[in-house]
Amino acid sequence: MIKIRIPATSANLGAGFDALGLALTFYNYVEMEESDKIEISSEDGTDIPADDTNLIYVSARDLFEVCGKKLGGLRLKQKNAIPMARGLGSSSACIVAGLVGANRLLSDPLSADDIVDLAAQIEGHPDNTAPALLGGIVTAVFDGRKVHWVKQEVFTKLKFAAIIPDFELKTEKARACLPTQVSHKDAVYNLSRAALFSASLLTGKFGNLRTAVHDRLHQPYRMELIPHCREIFDIAYDHGAYGVYISGAGPTIMAIVDEENKYFCGKMQFSLENAGIDGWSVHQFGIDNEGTRIE
Repeated sequence: MIKIRIPATSANLGAGFDALGLALTFYNYVEMEESDKIEISSEDGTDIPADDTNLIYVSARDLFEVCGKKLGGLRLKQKNAIPMARGLGSSSACIVAGLVGANRLLSDPLSADDIVDLAAQIEGHPDNTAPALLGGIVTAVFDGRKVHWVKQEVFTKLKFAAIIPDFELKTEKARACLPTQVSHKDAVYNLSRAALFSASLLTGKFGNLRTAVHDRLHQPYRMELIPHCREIFDIAYDHGAYGVYISGAGPTIMAIVDEENKYFCGKMQFSLENAGIDGWSVHQFGIDNEGTRIE
């Protein structure tokens, strides 16, 4: 039986809608081996599909089919630390686990590029699947068949504080609220800030991040689906965050903070409770530069 570690991810990073994402030091674990039937169990009590609709199984079966093989059964043991439908890449983690595990069971016939492409075809976009597989910060463009990507390993004094609510927001609902057309002005607004984000993060100009996370394509619309969102943004900035953005489709809100800001999470949690904003918890992570690995 092989054991796979898959990181959580945070996509969009403000203005980089469907193009930017990074991996976090926060992990799901999957144990996998071939079997003559489907046997799926949750090691932590998380409610997961235990049949052929399980996303890890579906993804593994897809890779087998791409390789001209037939997958009969699979024995899976899942430990799901990444909360579902919170904007932290839980579905992408399942897709990547299934693909990486199946590839190893077949003695690694597909390259990393092949798996990046296949994961994006399953998910529909690469902003979570690519960093989950590769680690670091990934800039990716999906042309419908192939992902054109660049991974950058990041070693900074930054931490990412995930402010996670106790409610879900399905990606389908978060996408349904977006406009079908945007103005040329708004497109330029986002392009400039997405470019500024990557350049500022990699060169240490962290003071730019507050401007770089501003967005007009998705965040203003998704904020309306997340209670207290604007207020939480303001509180995070009051406590010294460099930048604050909605992680993926939400509802998790991500604050980028300096590692020297040691009490950010505690102060953030206290301020939320003091403001009567209940049901949110604050967790600090770093950037995972390794991506998915078989242990």
